[in-house]
Amino acid sequence: MTDYTFEREGRSQTTLVVLIVIYAALLYAWRSFDTAWWVLALLFLPTLPALWDLWRNPRSGLRLTDTELTWYSGKRRGSLALSEVETMRFDTRWDFSIRVTAQLSHRKRVRLPPESTPPGQVFEVELHARAIPVERHHFRVF
Repeated sequence: MTDYTFEREGRSQTTLVVLIVIYAALLYAWRSFDTAWWVLALLFLPTLPALWDLWRNPRSGLRLTDTELTWYSGKRRGSLALSEVETMRFDTRWDFSIRVTAQLSHRKRVRLPPESTPPGQVFEVELHARAIPVERHHFRVF
């Protein structure tokens, strides 16, 4: 079976467009409503991580072979032998993101970084092709 590879960059057009819209709204608020500088600063601060990701462009990804699962996200790296994996658990969160956790045979759990996780349905098909059971859990509170 061929290897499955997923890669993602931190720099995206969606992030750029959202930041431009936010900064345009802040500029409009400053020019039109004479908004206080400290209010603008408080609204500007949450955009700094996205701006930092646009600047640095961190790469993340995942590779699934017949024997191993490896992933990377920035400087973090990890790998698992597929023979150790008992099940892969997909948890859909309230913001519709998917958290993937590998449940190992010796009761240890390893959570994959969200930025290196591929789209849920594609990843699930690839795991089934390698005979790895998948559990899906939707919108759990705890």
